[in-house]
Amino acid sequence: MSNLQFQNDLDRLMAVLPDKVKRYVTYEQMEDVIEIVLDIGRTPEVRHAGGKIEYLGRDAVVEDDISYITQRIQDFTSDNRSGIPGTLHRISAIRNRQGKVIGLTCRIGRVVTGTIACIKDFCMMGKSILFLGRPGVGKTTKLREISRLVADELGKRVVVVDTSNEIAGDGDTPHPAIGHARRMQVSQPQYQKDIMIEAVENHTPEVIVVDEIGTEEEAQAARTIAERGVMLIATAHGNSLESLIKNPTLSDLVGGIQSVTLGDDEARRRASQKTVLEREKQPTFDIVIEILDRNTLAVYKDTAEAVDYILRGWPIRPEIRKVDKTYEESAPKEQPVPKAEPTLTEQINALEQKINPSESLKFSFSRQKYVDEVKNFKKIYLYAVSRTIVEKVIERLDLNAEITRNLDEADIVIAHKNFAKGGAKVLSTANDYRLQIFYIKTNSMAQIQKVLKDALQITEASETLQGYYDDAERALDEAKAAINKILAGAEHIELQPQNQQIRKLQHELVEQHNLTSKSIGEGENRHLKIVGGQDFNKKII
Repeated sequence: MSNLQFQNDLDRLMAVLPDKVKRYVTYEQMEDVIEIVLDIGRTPEVRHAGGKIEYLGRDAVVEDDISYITQRIQDFTSDNRSGIPGTLHRISAIRNRQGKVIGLTCRIGRVVTGTIACIKDFCMMGKSILFLGRPGVGKTTKLREISRLVADELGKRVVVVDTSNEIAGDGDTPHPAIGHARRMQVSQPQYQKDIMIEAVENHTPEVIVVDEIGTEEEAQAARTIAERGVMLIATAHGNSLESLIKNPTLSDLVGGIQSVTLGDDEARRRASQKTVLEREKQPTFDIVIEILDRNTLAVYKDTAEAVDYILRGWPIRPEIRKVDKTYEESAPKEQPVPKAEPTLTEQINALEQKINPSESLKFSFSRQKYVDEVKNFKKIYLYAVSRTIVEKVIERLDLNAEITRNLDEADIVIAHKNFAKGGAKVLSTANDYRLQIFYIKTNSMAQIQKVLKDALQITEASETLQGYYDDAERALDEAKAAINKILAGAEHIELQPQNQQIRKLQHELVEQHNLTSKSIGEGENRHLKIVGGQDFNKKII
């Protein structure tokens, strides 16, 4: 929105506010203001985007101040919302038990452009998109901008189902922020589902935009629309895809879940319980986008696959996109005609046949599916883990990874389990970014090596590395047993012959327990000899 447009809209809001508020408000002050709050008996408040609260003067709000505003705006609907025609401002009422208005929240509406540039390629694919996020994070702002993009740049027939007039503002003429998209107003929130169906039946839209799907009836209406071949752009209550799956009212948006009882053979093959949860049907929305904050989006490109992963306990990480960055439009503008190929369930079952049930299923499928991608570069964020040891493991094993100090650049997180108690903020942030977190119990070479093995999904991807890891683990186990014997009183112990890299790992393990070791022998027979040190009180667990 231009400064002139914003100033004009702000003038209309100022016209309905009492003098005790207007005389303290300037246009410069309102640039980052979210809302103005007036409650009877309290000082008026201005709330800024960064969380700052500013009090306007010392005079408390009285009944006349509330009446001054309510007499200058349209009547409140059943959801206690009203607005100012031609603007995006929203005024919401708080009532007492007798129905009298005793408080007002004047939310400042403004058009913010550029918030969907990072996901423009998804918006132009012709697929249905669902936005999730907490209140105030910018869901409606993105719907407004997508409506204009699809209607003006793609030339689609767009209908905005505008409950409470939040997307296109009050009045009979929609706000120019939605471009050439048409708007259908909803008189009462409970009629939103009916207007959604009416839009499809009466106005032949190619795209329908709707805000805040919150009931089972609205979820069913959304499915009806999607099944008729109409692209649907919507928001829903819920912070994440996982929480939406667990919500019985809205889980149908992503396919719904059902309890399935497996046979004995199938349960053994999956290495799971006999009763499991599975996706019930095809999701209403093809793409799910979580709005983590105003500048960070988490995109699940294939909702069906993401839901299947979550229900089966497999690791799944969405694509993280930043609002202030640009991304290439690699996707086609229109949804391609699907080719005849096995269903996702058939593909999963075929892949599961290749998995050894004795392996950890949690990571086996992820490794099996991405065997060809195992050489992709990985950035690792460390939390209370020895950077020196991790760097040594990466260097000596020539792993395609590096350590990063920025959490938002990381692909995986390795954390010390003892420091993860109490809900560390960095780990909470990592969960918000949907990063996989791997835990170590001690800062030992053996522990870190095993965690890196799982984190980088090496086990099934490289037979050479698999053999090396098997040899290294056996050699380190042998060294542990020898160290325990030395600490118990043995004078010296010689280990089996090993190559140079594995001997280095054994030397470092011995040094950690204040013992002495040296390599003896020649060629293929070169091996470690461990002798007692000064500290005989520590034992390996």
